[in-house]
Parts: sequence; C-alpha cells; structure tokens
Amino acid sequence: MQRAFVLKHAGPAPRYTSYPTAPHFHAGIDGDVYARWLGQLKPGQSLSLYVHIPWCDRLCWFCGCNTKQTRKYDPLETYLSALENEIETISSLVDPGCQVTALHLGGGSPTMLKPEDMVWLDKALRSRFQFADDAEISVEMDPNDLDEGRYDALAEIGLTRASIGVQDFDERVQQAINREQTFEQTREVVEQVRKRGVRSVNCDVLYGLPHQTRASVDDTIGKVISLNPDRIALFGYAHVPWMKTHQKMIDETALPDVTERFAQMNRASSLLTAAGYTAIGFDHFALPADSLAIAAASGEMRRNFQGYTSDTADALIGLGASSIGQLPQGYIQNQPSTGEYQRQVNLGRLPVVRGFELSEEDRLRARVIELLMCDFAFSFAAIRQEFGPAAEDVLDEAEYLASCDTDGMVEFSGGLFQVTAKGRPFVRSIASAFDSYFENGTARHSLAV
Repeated sequence: MQRAFVLKHAGPAPRYTSYPTAPHFHAGIDGDVYARWLGQLKPGQSLSLYVHIPWCDRLCWFCGCNTKQTRKYDPLETYLSALENEIETISSLVDPGCQVTALHLGGGSPTMLKPEDMVWLDKALRSRFQFADDAEISVEMDPNDLDEGRYDALAEIGLTRASIGVQDFDERVQQAINREQTFEQTREVVEQVRKRGVRSVNCDVLYGLPHQTRASVDDTIGKVISLNPDRIALFGYAHVPWMKTHQKMIDETALPDVTERFAQMNRASSLLTAAGYTAIGFDHFALPADSLAIAAASGEMRRNFQGYTSDTADALIGLGASSIGQLPQGYIQNQPSTGEYQRQVNLGRLPVVRGFELSEEDRLRARVIELLMCDFAFSFAAIRQEFGPAAEDVLDEAEYLASCDTDGMVEFSGGLFQVTAKGRPFVRSIASAFDSYFENGTARHSLAV
C-alpha cells in the first residue's frame, strides 16, 4: 500500500527555487534588458550577491552544479580577472545607495581559491558595493581543499556561515560517487571555522545515493549530529544524467528505488527531529535559535536559487559563469561556458544568455508556490489582499484541488489551503499543480522525494 502511494505522488517535479523554473527561461532576456532592470534599483534597496566559482580539483559524480575539473590554478586566475570586469560593469549600473546584506560564494569549490585570492575577491566586491556592517558572508566548502591559510583568509573576509558538503560517510558510497572525505576531516573543518568565530555551520547530507542504505544514513546522520551544526540540508540525490553527463559514471543498478529513498528520508528526518532540530520546509533542519528556524517560525522564510533562506534582499545579483540573478522584474542567467563568459565580460558586456520577465499571473503563482514550499499553506484572504481580483482563478484551482483530493494530501478550511502532514514530503508535486508551465514543458526533473 505504501509503495503504491509513494509511486503515485513521488513522480518527477521541479524543486521550485524559482517560478517559472529555469527550463522556461528564454533568450528574449539579454544584457540590454538586464542593464535596464539593474538601473531601476533604487537607493536603499537591499542586495544579495552570489559569486559562482565553476571549478573543482576533482569532479564528484553525484554533482548537479555547473562546474568543471582542473588540476591547475591558471584557469582560476584567468577567471578571477574576468570576474573583476563583471563586478565593475554591474556595479556601475546599480545605484550606489543600494546596500549588500548577504554574500554567498558557491561553486564548484570556492575553497579552491588561494588565500590571497579570497581576500582579493572580497576587497573587489567591497570597493564597488556598499556592504551592511552585519552582512552575512557564506561560503560553500570542500574539506579536502582547506588548510590554515584558507581558514585565516575566510576569517579575514568576515565569514559568518560555513556550508560543508558531507553527502555520506560510508566509504563504499563515497567511492561510488567519487567523493572521499572522512568524518575526521569534516570535524576538523567545523572546529577550525568555529575557532575563528564563525557563528553558523551548515552541513549538506544526501540520501538516495548508490549503495546507500537506511543503516548508512543512520550512521552518517549520527556523526553529523555529533558536530552540532546549526543547520542541516537533507537533499535527495537528483539523478539527471541527461543533464549532467558525469552522472553516467554512477551505477544506476546501485541506486535505491523510490520507496527506499522515501524510507531513508523518513529515517533521517526522525533522527534529526529527535536530536532537537526543527524541520524547515521539505528538506532543511535547524536548531531553534538559528536564523532560518526563526524566519520559518515567523513566516518570513523565503526560497531562492540557494534553497531555503532567511535572506529577504530586494534583489539577488548573480556573478560569474552560469549564475542566476533575481530582480523585481524577473530572472536572468549568465553564459554557462566559462570561455564565452570571459570573452563577454572582458569586452565590458553583461554575459546574459537567457531569462524571464514576470507577468502579474507569474507573480501570483510564484507567491502561492513559495508559500506552499516554505509554510505548507496560504491564506485566501492574504492572497486576495496582495493580488486583488486577479487571484480568484488560482484560488478556485486551490479549492478544486482540495475537493478532489482522496489521499489526504491537502485540505481547505476557514479560508486556509494547507498541505497535511501526509502530504508534506510530496509538496513539490503539490506545488506543481499551480505551475501553469509544468505540463507544457519539455524539461525532465528529478524525483519529488
């Protein structure tokens, strides 16, 4: 019975880090449009910066990021020079009265950067943008890259949140995904960043990996809990070899099926909540004092291309190859090819290859989907207040969906549409019912659990 239920509701669905999702971006949004959007930002508006470093010194086979492997440092030096040109071009278009409240270095492996280059990049950004005194500085980390010099550089740039990839500590699983990393290495990273004053540590854990079992998940979660991270992201491995060809290195026969994935997710969730972590959305956990838990409890949590966040900036500016930006008018994405990205920015151009301008209906559906993903509910009265008469068609869809539900996934009562406890693991599938582009799209997605 449970297998049939899971199979019915765990079909492929977007992760909804945006709406519309990235496969619906198009070439009609270019650098000229982006320049106009940037110019419309007003003094006092807040900015979040995302800087993409698309290089790793090894390629993890499970990875879904835009990155490539290099054993040499020369490509990174060339890339940083181009990145400085993009920073210069964008900062010249943004009103100097805008203030940066968050900076995130992602990849790839930002911790591949030499210590002096980490400090240089931070200074390049701060010399061209106004940073708030309490701006959050977060960096994605590969424990295999880190040493004393890099720890000191991270402290110098004001690191406030360390995000550490764990995946799974089982050696067989690590070998199957080409990501060997001991628990001792990971513990050392946590100790070193905390010694340097970092107040928040996040660990990323995966389930659904090749050779993974509930027992290996138990062991990994237990070890992660022993590190006392402030946040834990529990992601289901997204096997998309048609998009990420290196995933073809993974033996598909060793992947757990959808019901085993579901069981692994439930087991990990139970262990984390029993250890005092608050469940956040469908794949995050946080200690009650963490800012994400506080944002979730107050209804202020948001969702963007980095997942669940307490970042409420008015605009997200993506810097670097393949980076995605989110402005009040819509989304843009940079050229993913590092060579072409570098050529464009070195000519002083904005390297935008596609994007999406939001209509009023898009904004309405985006808000409903974000509320479902963050709060598992939305109030009809609040949606009407925000969007007026235009909201009625979507609200009718919600009421109809609830009336047709025979599996106890959603309910509608007292003007509140909400996902039930039974439906929460499948919230991506539920959200897709409000996605007007989903059925007509050609994109393929990972499983919804």
